[in-house]
Amino acid sequence: MKHIISLFVTLAAFWLLNSGHYSVLILSLGFASIVLILVIARKMDVVDHESQPLYLTRKIFGYHLWLIKEIIQANITVVKHIWLGKKSISPSLKKIKISQQTDMGKVIYANSITLTPGTVAIDLVEDEIIVHALLYKDIESLEAGEMDRRVTLLER
Repeated sequence: MKHIISLFVTLAAFWLLNSGHYSVLILSLGFASIVLILVIARKMDVVDHESQPLYLTRKIFGYHLWLIKEIIQANITVVKHIWLGKKSISPSLKKIKISQQTDMGKVIYANSITLTPGTVAIDLVEDEIIVHALLYKDIESLEAGEMDRRVTLLER
């Protein structure tokens, strides 16, 4: 039930932010459309802990702030190596062990790697991710495990 309530609040906030109209008719039509979506989603059995990961709510904002900082730093590094030319890069491909237990955690980790400029998560198999990096030092920083540790903390 808490997932349905969470979906209702999310849809209502999204609808209100995009609508900008607050007359009784428009609000009632919006409410009706949200209820219809909730009924359909419930019948399709798609509202669960994966579609509405409520356990991430408390910790995700801190992780997003840290990830934004990492993305900015990686952007600066990539631009620097573009200016320095081909000889300054060291493309690498490597399998990296991950410690996430849930599918959601594994996907968050793989997407975080891909969001960070200069690195791409190519494949995710069991407890390993194949990563391509523009610089070998990016592979080393992933092996150091800071991002892995932070995503694992999200799962708890």
